Amino acid sequence: MANGLAKKQLLSSRDAEWLRSANAHANAAYADPSLTGSGCYDLDRFPGARAWFKATATYLLEMTGEYLELLDRYDVPWVELRTARPGRVVYEDNVQVVTTPFSYPADWPFSR
Repeated sequence: MANGLAKKQLLSSRDAEWLRSANAHANAAYADPSLTGSGCYDLDRFPGARAWFKATATYLLEMTGEYLELLDRYDVPWVELRTARPGRVVYEDNVQVVTTPFSYPADWPFSR
């Protein structure tokens, strides 16, 4: 959402510079799933794929706080969502997973 604000040139120059710097730091420190060759965001193979940070990725989770503060400044609504089962995992590394949503009945976790 923050990148969307920047793309539409809705950020102040100070916020735009902060975002460029924060994104550059994150990109240098962590793998971008879309660049790993996994195809995890391929719309045909993995519709609805979304990235989730693992609970153990405390630094990344703390880092999101500044992004959320930016969204608040621009009145962009957001929701924190936590789950132990975010969906079918299509990519995983030490700090994140990319999953597709479960669909009934194929992914129903309970026996019939």
